[in-house]
Amino acid sequence: MSGFDSFAILSILGLILIFILNIKIFMAKTSKQHSPPGPKPWPVIGNLHILNLKRPYQTMQELSQKYGSIYSIQMGPKKVVVLSGYETVKEALVGYGNQFGERSQVPIFERIFNGKGIAFSHGETWKIMRRFSLTTLRNFGMGKQIIEDIIIEECQHLIKNFEAHRGNPFEITTVMNASVANIIVSVLFGKRFEYQDPQFLRLLTLIGENVKLVGSPRIVIFNMFPVLGFLLRSHKTVLKNRDELFSFIRKTFLDHRHKFDKNDPRSFIDAFLVRQQEEKDASADYFSDENLVALVSNLFAAGTETTVSTLRWGILLMMRYPEVQKKVCDEITKVVGLAQPRIAHRTQMPYTDAVIHEVQRFANILPTSLPHATTTNVTFKNYYIPKGTEVITLLTSVLQDPTQWEKPHTFNPEHFLNSKGKFVKREAFMPFSVGNRKCVGESLARMELFLFFTSLMQKFTFQPPQGVSHLDLDLTPDIGFTTRPMPHKICALLRV
Repeated sequence: MSGFDSFAILSILGLILIFILNIKIFMAKTSKQHSPPGPKPWPVIGNLHILNLKRPYQTMQELSQKYGSIYSIQMGPKKVVVLSGYETVKEALVGYGNQFGERSQVPIFERIFNGKGIAFSHGETWKIMRRFSLTTLRNFGMGKQIIEDIIIEECQHLIKNFEAHRGNPFEITTVMNASVANIIVSVLFGKRFEYQDPQFLRLLTLIGENVKLVGSPRIVIFNMFPVLGFLLRSHKTVLKNRDELFSFIRKTFLDHRHKFDKNDPRSFIDAFLVRQQEEKDASADYFSDENLVALVSNLFAAGTETTVSTLRWGILLMMRYPEVQKKVCDEITKVVGLAQPRIAHRTQMPYTDAVIHEVQRFANILPTSLPHATTTNVTFKNYYIPKGTEVITLLTSVLQDPTQWEKPHTFNPEHFLNSKGKFVKREAFMPFSVGNRKCVGESLARMELFLFFTSLMQKFTFQPPQGVSHLDLDLTPDIGFTTRPMPHKICALLRV
């Protein structure tokens, strides 16, 4: 081969190499240009130094005002995309529902549930568990009169408990937890518990403690750096509580397995066991004991925590705004008098309905929702988001979107009323999220909120303890995975 030929080949190879390098540089620049913007991360810790670890959603809300409705934040070594504002969140979860339809693999939830159940499962497991849950909950009366009657009966037990305090100050968290939990428990286990049942109270304590811990700064750091678990330790308490709760659920469904009639399932667990028998020869073990335990635990916790927190906010806000409380009570008296409020009365109570919706909006129970993940590479609003990216849909930014709400940071029932006092639906009202992953128990929760709230408001006037002005009531949310009110006492005075 001549020197010229060698030179030509080397020149061509050099040009090819330069061309490849230029393409790589161009693609890197293009990718960088089209990645969502965000604050500059520090080595190793990412943006940890700017994050409010007690209330991360507040930092995320502030960053959205600087970087826009779609931006990225570095949570330790992991890049997370945050979506904020009504238009962006709705477009992602509805218009791009499949692309944003996976659940992110968050270390603490992977340790707790191991990809089982419904809330934190993935792929086919999630789809099958969700389909089964929706069908079974409907079969056991979710959204129908049979559940309405169960809720009303539970309201009567709760009213008796409130009456027993004779207007003296008391803390309502434990009894509200027990009362609301009994609704989902009646579906899951086919029974109710007495409020003083020590085992029942223990289960509710375990769930409550885990909800608080999972939103604590130590777990936020653990999710970024699981390797530091030996130092942080909070996750060990979470897993210990999980083990005790799972143990109770296993014992319960073993009892059901011995007693149930496959031709007459009496509970959600029975229905699962029937399906388990039908699927025993299937190659994929979706209806395993492990999935049952995780699924029942998901529904038990979700069916209690968010509704109880919303009702507690409702009573606190009625004490804080006595003029709103009076209008609610007057409307209930006008529509039903001394009769039991029922779901059929909701359309006749526009103000009360508006107040309940505004409590949910203002309470902002799940500010960051549950984390999503992309199922594929997706270009969304001209930004490139790779497959498997964790995506936070900032529900607080939707419920407080200034383009959607006249007074986003103020408790204002008029948000849901027109000029004639009629109730109006608002598209930006999405406390249950929207799209493929929205809450499976939404219709049950809505029924519970209306019946518990109206039943309590019909019987009692709520006031702060003597010596505490309604203007001094603290509306700062507690720290935790959900935004509960701070612990406080109430006085429930019987209405004459």
